Amino acid sequence: MGLTSLKLITLLAAVAVASTAAVVVFWPKLSRQGVVPVLGRIGILVTSQALLLALLAVVGNRYFVFYTTWDDLLGRNGKPVAHFGPGGPGDIPKLVKQNGVEKVDAPGGGEPQVAGQIEQVDVVGRRSGLGSPALVYLPPQYFQPQFKDRRFPVVIALTGYPGNERNLITRLELPKTAAAEISAGRIQPTIFVMMRPGNIPGRDTECTDIPGGPQVGVFFSQDLPEAIGTTYRIAPGPRGWGMLGDSTGGYCAAKLAMLNSDRIGAAVAMSADYGAPSDGDTGDLYGDSKAYRNQNDLMWRLKNMPPPPVSLLLTSSESGEPNLPDTKEFQRLAKAPLKVDTLLLPTGGHNFKTWQALLPDSLRWLSKQQATDQPKQSAPVAASP
Repeated sequence: MGLTSLKLITLLAAVAVASTAAVVVFWPKLSRQGVVPVLGRIGILVTSQALLLALLAVVGNRYFVFYTTWDDLLGRNGKPVAHFGPGGPGDIPKLVKQNGVEKVDAPGGGEPQVAGQIEQVDVVGRRSGLGSPALVYLPPQYFQPQFKDRRFPVVIALTGYPGNERNLITRLELPKTAAAEISAGRIQPTIFVMMRPGNIPGRDTECTDIPGGPQVGVFFSQDLPEAIGTTYRIAPGPRGWGMLGDSTGGYCAAKLAMLNSDRIGAAVAMSADYGAPSDGDTGDLYGDSKAYRNQNDLMWRLKNMPPPPVSLLLTSSESGEPNLPDTKEFQRLAKAPLKVDTLLLPTGGHNFKTWQALLPDSLRWLSKQQATDQPKQSAPVAASP
């Protein structure tokens, strides 16, 4: 029985109702004085409340998709292993395993040439040894004959922690929004790679190369571009490579762009923090090194290091979003060649409803920052049929 299945929710709901009924039925019999009746009252109350909390947790998990399987919940995902081909260790292995396809929730979603297509893949990094599932949205032009030689810009989209890459489809509605914007000609055809900000069970790595631990920054800044580049027709250079993220994914998007301006040209950070966190979910990310911690603190970098030649869009809300003061301070501190724009809602919170409202303008901003090569004989980019 799957962790996100309706059968599990139905079973828990039935047991929770039965336990509540049992409290009503047995309470008079347990109302006497004595050790056994007292323990009985405590037992049925604790059991009924635990079942109700479990039901709420499972319903919440199904809605937000924090964990997709029992192994995911229990941290038993295991470590991905790269399998090199027979050509020898010097050859580039197959770094992206394609597991299936699904249609886009958009008009003509069943036809790739009309609305594009979503591919389910697993990505393995050669340098970091890390791996992660991903969902890749390919725009309709990717499948149209007149664009067979075109290479497309790429946006890596990262959700928050704890979270699941599918939230970017079901909650943020990224492929649906991108398909509509491409069809209307408001953004250029773009490949979107949707992922978690890390796939280390039970740990929030904040996309950091942890001393003596997982090299998550290397995975996103070096391994992922190589893997996607060997699999799809992508535009070369930093202007062909952008990032977008919400919450933890927003911090990762901004940090990875600032630390890797030779590979990433632009990033959108939705409701991001700009400092280097340290809590129960992250553990020690910096090897007790204050200097290394500072290097991962974006505010500190603005004050103490040369600004990188990248473009950032920071989002927040005038009311309801705690990162607003830091967002304004970040923009104030920014100096050329770093370019920082902000996108603010009058009201909004740290949630997908707010990020969904910001998404169309964010995609249009990001599309203007990105460039792609256009073969001389290619037809101009136009709305999908």
